[in-house]
Amino acid sequence: MRLKICQIIPTLVEGGAEKQMALLATHLDREQFESHVIVLTHSGPLEESLRSAGVHVHLIGKCGKVDPRAHWRLKRTIRRIANVVHTWLFAANSYGRYAAHRCGVPVIIAGERCVDPWKSRWHFMVDRYLQKFTTRIATNTGAITQFYSQHGLDSAKFAVIPNAVLPSQEAALSKEELFERLRIPPRGRVVGAIGRLWPQKGYRDLVWASELLRVAYEDVWTIVVGDGPELQRLQQLRDKYHAHEALRFVGHRSDAKQLLSAFDTLWNGSLYEGQSNTILEAMSLGVPVVASDIPGNRDLVINDETGYLFPLGDTGMLTKTTNNLLRDPERMQRLGAAARHRVVENFSLQGMISAYERLYTQCL
Repeated sequence: MRLKICQIIPTLVEGGAEKQMALLATHLDREQFESHVIVLTHSGPLEESLRSAGVHVHLIGKCGKVDPRAHWRLKRTIRRIANVVHTWLFAANSYGRYAAHRCGVPVIIAGERCVDPWKSRWHFMVDRYLQKFTTRIATNTGAITQFYSQHGLDSAKFAVIPNAVLPSQEAALSKEELFERLRIPPRGRVVGAIGRLWPQKGYRDLVWASELLRVAYEDVWTIVVGDGPELQRLQQLRDKYHAHEALRFVGHRSDAKQLLSAFDTLWNGSLYEGQSNTILEAMSLGVPVVASDIPGNRDLVINDETGYLFPLGDTGMLTKTTNNLLRDPERMQRLGAAARHRVVENFSLQGMISAYERLYTQCL
C-alpha cells in the first residue's frame, strides 16, 4: 500500500518554494508514494505541470487570514488523503499544521525556506506553539536552522535538505536570439538578474551598479527579469541615475531560464535568502554568479572557485568584480565549469528526492 504524501502550500505561483515543492511532488517514487498537493488560496502556472505528472491537486479557496469554512474544507480533504502532511511557507505552516493535528495525521512536517527577519513576536509565538505538533521541520540550509533556534525553536527538529535543480533539456540561447527576443540593441556582454522585485532582493544596489559597470565596460547590458511591487520605484531610480542605457527591466518571462543561458554573469544582491533557485539554475548552466555574501548564497557559491561573493551592499566591489570577470573569458569559462560540477555533485534532483523519501519513511 502506497503512502499518501500531502503537500500544503498557499499558492501555485512560480516562486522558489513553489518550484521546489512541485519538483518534489512530481518526482516521488510512484511505487511507494501517492502524491497530493493542497493549495490554500489560489492556483497558478504550476498546477498544469502537477496534474500532467499525475499529482492530485486540491483547491481550498481560502479567503483572508481567518476563514472557518476553508478550515473545515481543509480538514475534510486531509482526512481523505494524508498519511504524511508536509507544509510550505508561513500561511500553510500555521493553517496546515493545525488542521493536520486536529485530523490526527501521524506525521506532520513543516517547511521553512528562508531566514525571515520580517516575522514579528506574534509569528514566532505561532511557530513555537505549532512545533509541539510537528514531527520534523525541513529546510534547505543550516542558516535557517540557526535563525529559528535563536527564536526559540528546537534545532534538533530540523532536517536540512538542499534545493535541487532540474537539468535543462533545451539548447543554450545565443546572444543574438536574446537580443531579438527582448528587442534591444546588441552588445558584447550581458549581466542579468532574475527574481521577484521586492526589497529583500536588493535590486536598488544592482540599479546603481549597472550604471557603474556600463561606465567601466561600456559594451554591456544589465537585464532584470521579473516583476513585483518594487518595479516602479526601481524604474524611477534607474532614471534618476540616468541608467536607461545600462539597464533594462523586461518583466516576468516564461522563458527566463532560456534567457539565463545567454547571460555572461548572473547577479544576486539579496539582503537575506534561503537558497536561491536562480543561482542554482545559473550554476547548472555554467553561468558564473556574483552574489551577496549572505549565508544562503554562501552555501552555493564558493568564492573565486564557482563564482564570487561581494560584501552586502558594496556596489563598488560588485562592479569591480564583474568588470574584471567580463574582461577574462578564460576565467568565466573556468568558474562556469566548476559551478556546473558543484551542482551535479551536491544539488542533484535525485539526491533531494531520495532525502525527502527517507525523511517521510523514517518519520512513519
